[in-house]
Amino acid sequence: MSYTNKLKIFNDPIYGFITIPSTLIYDLIQHSYFQRLRRITQMGLSYLVYPGAHHTRFHHAIGAMHMMQKAVEVLRFKEVLISKEEENALYIAILLHDIGHGPFSHAMEHSIVEVSHEEISLLFMNQLDAEFNGQLSLAIQVFKGEYHRKFMLQLISSQLDMDRMDYLKRDSFYSGVAEGNINSDRLIQMMNVVDDVLVMEEKGIYSIEKFLMARRLMYWQAYLHKTSLVAELTLTKTLKRAKELIQKNIPLTCSEPLLFFMQNKITLDAFSNNDLETFAQLDDFDIISALKSWQHHDDFILSSLSKMIINRDLSKIKLINEKFPSEILLEMSAKFAKDNNITIKEAKYFIFKGKIKNQAYDTEAEPISILKKDNTIEDVIDVSDQLNLKALSKPVTKYFICFPKVLNENSY
Repeated sequence: MSYTNKLKIFNDPIYGFITIPSTLIYDLIQHSYFQRLRRITQMGLSYLVYPGAHHTRFHHAIGAMHMMQKAVEVLRFKEVLISKEEENALYIAILLHDIGHGPFSHAMEHSIVEVSHEEISLLFMNQLDAEFNGQLSLAIQVFKGEYHRKFMLQLISSQLDMDRMDYLKRDSFYSGVAEGNINSDRLIQMMNVVDDVLVMEEKGIYSIEKFLMARRLMYWQAYLHKTSLVAELTLTKTLKRAKELIQKNIPLTCSEPLLFFMQNKITLDAFSNNDLETFAQLDDFDIISALKSWQHHDDFILSSLSKMIINRDLSKIKLINEKFPSEILLEMSAKFAKDNNITIKEAKYFIFKGKIKNQAYDTEAEPISILKKDNTIEDVIDVSDQLNLKALSKPVTKYFICFPKVLNENSY
């Protein structure tokens, strides 16, 4: 294929036209590993709350790359030296940063695959590097934080990176949660590099405050929305139950790739090329197809949990600021177990507790550095005159309990 045929553009509903910067990027996007991201929703099961939130990891990866193109343009304008090789590495690293996500993003990590999506992303990148004759080696160095120019990793993974810049804007757009919208153009225009460290110019302070507030609100209203939370937890429990049944040699209908991960204990050491190829066959459709079949299974637990997701008839979830007493859980479990002729251990698939944490700015992590007019550099929290920014740095923890609707919460 000629070079000109590879200079494609995407029409993005948020940014307008996005150009593909090189033939290598085009070939990576065309690869089956990357095309898989078209079949993985960006916000998991959040579309059960926000019907428009059906956008995909593919959408997000392309958008984050577009943000990176803008960042490179701004930094070069400010006379930050970025070589062509470094520019390509930035585009590749941000494009592939989420390539290791499994179906519905996080549910599989907590149920049937004991490897994080970041580790799987790196495995995919190494495999692609071998296929593309070492052309991804610098991108992998940057992604792993091994490259000497620190700002390059900060653009990919930090408290104000291109990943967050795109997903806040995109998730806000598709979910309709307007509070999550940010001014990414303004934020990128305020970027600079001092001693190979990413800084934000002081005049961008209000845009940064807005960004941090938007992140906090998106977590409460979308990512940690109680219905999204109970849906994801239910899916995690469903997959765990399915794995338990399969390991007891009880037959289940599902796709071969999903069956493989149900039958085998997959750790990072065991994640050979063959396992990676099998993982690359997995997407949201495997899970939905399995749930549609499992809702008719003889196993009460598996069928009940599957029906909950397929029909959006989810358990109740109650959030409070203090821990729930364990006695409440035991009482609920005992009643539900008795009513449905299951064990108290099996009732825990339906009745469980946990906690969620929201922290818009982490003072323990690498700070967002502000370049002041006198050329000194300070943490954004020390520069901001907003009292609520200090509040945003304090983690807020909430405790939850999930239980089937047939149990009356007022009885406990």
